[in-house]
Amino acid sequence: MKKIKRRDFLKGSLAAGVGVFTPFSRVLGANDDIRVAMVGVGSSVKVGGIGKKMMPGIRRVPGVRIVALCDPERAHLDPEVREFKDRHETCEGYVDVRKLLDNKDIDAVVVGTPNHWHVLVAIWACQAGKDAFVQKPFSHNIFEGRKAAEAARKYNRIVSATHGSRGRSGVGEAFAYARQGNLGKILYVRGTTYRRRNSIGKVSRPQSIPKTLDYDLWSGPAPILPVMREYLHYDWHWIWPYGDGDLGNLGIHNLDACRWALGQETLPERVLAVGGRFGYEDDGQTPNTMITYYDYQPAPVIYEVRGLPTRERYKGIASGIVVHCEHGYIVGNRAYDNKDKLIKQFEPTNQDSFTNFFKAVRSRKSSDLQEDALSGHLSACLVHMGNISYRIGKETPSGRIREIVRADKNFTDAYERFGAHLAAYEIDLEKHPATLGPWLKMDPRQEKFVGEFSDRANQLRTRDYRTPFVVPEKV
Repeated sequence: MKKIKRRDFLKGSLAAGVGVFTPFSRVLGANDDIRVAMVGVGSSVKVGGIGKKMMPGIRRVPGVRIVALCDPERAHLDPEVREFKDRHETCEGYVDVRKLLDNKDIDAVVVGTPNHWHVLVAIWACQAGKDAFVQKPFSHNIFEGRKAAEAARKYNRIVSATHGSRGRSGVGEAFAYARQGNLGKILYVRGTTYRRRNSIGKVSRPQSIPKTLDYDLWSGPAPILPVMREYLHYDWHWIWPYGDGDLGNLGIHNLDACRWALGQETLPERVLAVGGRFGYEDDGQTPNTMITYYDYQPAPVIYEVRGLPTRERYKGIASGIVVHCEHGYIVGNRAYDNKDKLIKQFEPTNQDSFTNFFKAVRSRKSSDLQEDALSGHLSACLVHMGNISYRIGKETPSGRIREIVRADKNFTDAYERFGAHLAAYEIDLEKHPATLGPWLKMDPRQEKFVGEFSDRANQLRTRDYRTPFVVPEKV
């Protein structure tokens, strides 16, 4: 990875034609509005952009004003700015986030960009004296997530991760009930994302860049690559330089819940993934069917992804987690015994994510956050660990995979479900073998892989950043 010093970063910013970030932090009084900028407004032919979807929720929080929007795609940015002006609300539009961060009339940013931009915007915001609310997944790789947590601490900024399990739902109260031993020991956690994902199609040549898009800014930390997919927007989720597949799209919500349920504030010591992109030939790079085993002790996490349509449910859910204990289990905000009899239902005692973030912005206490930068980083690392095992794996005969997974009955059961799901689409794993990743051993303190395969795995802990869009070693 290319290293860059702080002074070199400042030179790079100046060379790009923008001002130097001067740390600035306004002291908020009880009656002062918090002035917010949305970074990554986004919209798409396929789905509405997450930035656009977040705006109504932010606008409902008392004492909070959206005063600026930023997006490198003018076709997305300009209509949203006009809507504010039509309501006679002051709202500035920016194409370049660096110019937005130079604005001292902004107190906090909400980051709704593609994944590869999340951490860099958060770090730059901290350096500019602004707080940050970062969309899921918190990071695009292991290295940069740790750097965001370091920046939040160094600059005393409020940086919130927004992994959906931490919202106002009652699941945290249910998890606490399980951790307290009310259902006996926790044995394992099973997570699922059964969500249909259609083919993204296959193009024969690079697609044209919209004239309304600054593709250099959109690419940011990623390399400038030809657009080899039909839809530039949204379908980046399935392209490795920008997205993290379904583990990082919907799976992160439930993986965060898995770690929360176990009370784990560290990374698992081992991970193994098996999967593939089955059912169609398209330009997507990430798996659409996958099992990931996280070797937490004493209770592991087994996570399953289904991208092809399925009516399969587990304990009544298509997407969520089940915390299996000796004498029962937790689903959502409910506790059941092993005969599926409801024992207890839990009501939420926390706040919604936006209210919680802005409360912490006022209090200046990161401890008020339901999920701070460090917690968000650890949960996002589960995404990255699973993806890394898969990415350095190879197609493997089904019999060999069975040999590998048979040491754990629940893992074996998951693989049998995996095969049955694909067989329903007449996908024969003997003819179209799954990719089996290696067991990767993690040093949780160093957040680096060790042992066999570690050289290849650690190359994917980070990326080669493109100047001046560099996540620095020292924030």
